[in-house]
Amino acid sequence: MASLAFPQTNNHVSDHSTLSAPKFHFAGHGNLLRRCKSPRILRKRASYRAEGLIESAVDVPLLTGLEVIERLRAKREQLKVKQQFLAMYSSVLGGIVTDSAAMSIPLDDHMVHRGHGVFDTAAIMDGHLYELDQHLDRIHRSASMAKIRPPFDRETIRQILIRTVSVSQCRKGSLRYWLSAGPGDFQLSPSCCPESALYAVVIQDQSPLDSRGIKVITSSVPMKPPQFATMKSVNYLPNVLSKMDAEEVGAYAAIWLDDEGLVAEGPNMNVGFVTKERELLMPRFDKILSGCTAKRVLSLAEELVKEGKIKGIRVGDVMVEEGKGSEEMMLIGSGILVRSVIQWDDQVIGNGKEGPVAQALLNAILADMKSGPSSVRTPVPY
Repeated sequence: MASLAFPQTNNHVSDHSTLSAPKFHFAGHGNLLRRCKSPRILRKRASYRAEGLIESAVDVPLLTGLEVIERLRAKREQLKVKQQFLAMYSSVLGGIVTDSAAMSIPLDDHMVHRGHGVFDTAAIMDGHLYELDQHLDRIHRSASMAKIRPPFDRETIRQILIRTVSVSQCRKGSLRYWLSAGPGDFQLSPSCCPESALYAVVIQDQSPLDSRGIKVITSSVPMKPPQFATMKSVNYLPNVLSKMDAEEVGAYAAIWLDDEGLVAEGPNMNVGFVTKERELLMPRFDKILSGCTAKRVLSLAEELVKEGKIKGIRVGDVMVEEGKGSEEMMLIGSGILVRSVIQWDDQVIGNGKEGPVAQALLNAILADMKSGPSSVRTPVPY
């Protein structure tokens, strides 16, 4: 088990002490102010009390490192979440931890307080990492755009990620990883950060795959400009607000339109359509995130053309009217894979039921994850 060192914020306080009355000290000198009888100090103490700086009713204990870990474990046990975090790698720690209470990053990491970080995800299926190399290529492109120099070369990062999954013993889940400007200070520029950081966590999700048709709306939240939309950074506030807007009206997600009013993408997934001409159509990737799953779907869809289920495949401009008037609409991403959209705003898509092409593409991507070529499946040595 890796150990964590927590810096002492007050050197004259013993390791096992907590703040007692007065419960909130001013600059660590509450006891001194209480004991001193000097008129000047007494006046200052009265002033501090009036301002609420001492004798506060709020109990704020000073915790030791051990107490921090114990509280984090207890808090984790209280959370009722479907996801389990099985292992985490941190270049700051220089190793892997399996205790979820120790899965943390420094507060002064610029990814935390400035959003200066990028991330990516790879699915874990039957003991294999799906499209690991494709996702690694993308995070390196994102890091370059964000001016983050990775702490290790690509192959070292790849081996660290595989090792982290191996330690976790997870055979079905996901691996999420981040490249950050790193810890150092709370300034805007990362110039004082000694080195960048790599973090990774293995997530096991027991939720079953849901293929039921969903409803979407048009997003009222402006989408990010292309420079940032094409980079998978941690700045997801527009994405979060867009998703929340959809959920507030009973929809699954909100669809972004670009500055020309063309269909762009969802908050964390790509969009696909089956046109009236039976073409599989996706928006261009030049203003949106280049989805690894979406690109794999485009490749797998070639088999559907051979089978006569669709007549062709096209990536290009998509007008809203064309999208809403399509035979099928679907969301595509590593989290949902392929999921039919049955209604967009007030417009029912097709016959209002899950589409056969979307189902065929879902089956194709699932088969690819389980028995696809070595170019998309990286075995994990458990």
